[in-house]
Amino acid sequence: MIVLFAILVVALLGFGFLNPMWWAAAAVLIFGVVHYGRGGGSRDQGGNFEYRDYRDYRDRQNRWARRYRRRRQGRWNRQDRWDEQHHR
Repeated sequence: MIVLFAILVVALLGFGFLNPMWWAAAAVLIFGVVHYGRGGGSRDQGGNFEYRDYRDYRDRQNRWARRYRRRRQGRWNRQDRWDEQHHR
């Protein structure tokens, strides 16, 4: 894909010597690739990947928090029972 892009840019720059409008087309093409990524996708696709990463991170954090809370909750309950039995 990048090879095709490079060939296209070189061709547009070459045609620019015949008509400067081709240089403008090459500049627009280069700007589009740099600004929106090599995949040619829109910002929404990039945003979806970022949101997917965030969602996976959030889900991992929630699973860890639930697991840790359950483990700690048992310890707290045991300590509360011990406190009730020994501090009367």
